[in-house]
Amino acid sequence: MRGLIYMIIGVIFVSCTGRFKDLNTDKTGITDENMQVDLNHLGIPLDVIQQGIYFNYDYGKGKNWPYQLMQNLSADMFSGYMHDYKPLNGGSHNSDYNLQDGWNGTLWENTYAYIMPQIKRLEDSTRLKYPAVYAVTEILKVEVMHRVSDYYGPVIYTSFGNKKMIYQPDTQQDVYHYFLDDLKTAVGILENYVNLADYTPEFSRFDLLLDGKVESWIRFANSLRLRLAIRMAMADPDKARQEFADALADPLGVFEEPTQLVAVTTDEEYSNPLGEINRVWGEVYMNASMESILNGFDDPRREAFFEPCPDDVLLPDRDGRDSVLIPLKGQYRGIRQGTMFAHTLYSALSKIYVNVQTKPILMTAAEVWFLRAEAALRGWTAEDPRICYEQGIRCSFSQWQVAGVETYLQSDCRAADFEDAFTPENNIKARCLVSPRWDDAASDEMKLERIITQKWLAVFPEGCEAWAEQRRTGYPRLFSVRYNNSRNGCVDTEKMIRRLNYPSSILDSDSGQYEMLVNALGGPDHAGTPLWWDTGRNF
Repeated sequence: MRGLIYMIIGVIFVSCTGRFKDLNTDKTGITDENMQVDLNHLGIPLDVIQQGIYFNYDYGKGKNWPYQLMQNLSADMFSGYMHDYKPLNGGSHNSDYNLQDGWNGTLWENTYAYIMPQIKRLEDSTRLKYPAVYAVTEILKVEVMHRVSDYYGPVIYTSFGNKKMIYQPDTQQDVYHYFLDDLKTAVGILENYVNLADYTPEFSRFDLLLDGKVESWIRFANSLRLRLAIRMAMADPDKARQEFADALADPLGVFEEPTQLVAVTTDEEYSNPLGEINRVWGEVYMNASMESILNGFDDPRREAFFEPCPDDVLLPDRDGRDSVLIPLKGQYRGIRQGTMFAHTLYSALSKIYVNVQTKPILMTAAEVWFLRAEAALRGWTAEDPRICYEQGIRCSFSQWQVAGVETYLQSDCRAADFEDAFTPENNIKARCLVSPRWDDAASDEMKLERIITQKWLAVFPEGCEAWAEQRRTGYPRLFSVRYNNSRNGCVDTEKMIRRLNYPSSILDSDSGQYEMLVNALGGPDHAGTPLWWDTGRNF
């Protein structure tokens, strides 16, 4: 079954490239009869969509390098999680805000070329005949597209696939409202199936993210509503508060237990592209901001997240003789973003834990507890922010099977100053101001910094969500780039990068479409323009 699906997927993928307005045309050559065999008309699109969230598939050109471009060299790095040890592009690229358009357009282009057409196909074929599959498709659609919107801003959502082929962008404010509406619709549909005896949903056999149960998908949708509501906390507070309360009050609830998480399976033919980049290519290392916080907090999760440096390093002198010993073995060391290094010495530092069989995590119960902590801090619920905060930490420790959580909850350890392993000019003082221990006497802003810093640790290694929340709140306090080579100085060094610009391919192929997107953005199309939910304030 899986082999047949992969064969057909290969045909789909190599056939649907082209201009944006051509993506509504099915060029696969697959007949309706082909798609009906063994429920292929459900299984094939569901496989593509679920893998496409994390770009975990091969459409004929390899899957690992697109993932590296669309996430690892952008969100994973901008979030303060990871960094490549190689001096790519001569040492100047996304790291120092010399943004590479060929890299930064990949999430947009691949989503609209391969994922959204399959979502539209599935919506049209399941809306009436397979309502439960339709509901799951809507949840997946929101999970896919909120990530795209959080990269760029306005997106083409409600008008995608329309017969008139007029692709009117939705502003980010509007599309967030549409996301929430679609999640509510999905939950309403799925709740009709909860108490049906002997009912097995058609999507169950194709479920790559959860356990195939209706209840689990309802909890996922409700949890996702919490995430989106919190993202809107300052941009649209009344709407955000109501959405959060409604989702939290749903009888089937949200994710609460450490085992309740959304992760892409790596069974059978599937593998983790980040694992390939890390273990085979050897290009995924600890970021300096992560080093500062993990080491400073003496965080027990450090050993689960990263590997210690394997050896000390001998640096040769100018005549090529070994002269300076750099003690690194057993330490956890990272790379500061934006230093424009021109060597490969950082290959001796700490690699991430991920391998090809590691399930890519999309959402966890720990994240949900931190969402609840922030909502309580804002007065949206009657919950105690401290209890939710500490439960989030406990949930994260349990998820990673790490001991010592009660000691950690009482810790007053602070982030450590960063000392570059090889270049002292890159050293920088610690910026994170909080410790793990909750302080009821602290200001609301300091409490929020604690919540988001721990949420940032709990969300690891999902860089898309971490980067979005860091931009929204300013937490954790990441290290600034040492060199800022943004185009025309569009990115403020201290405010840091706010978004990715739209792919130049849109401007080249359809200037009218590009103009509509920029108008919906409401500001210049560069990396310093804040998104709608990025208000620059927290309360």
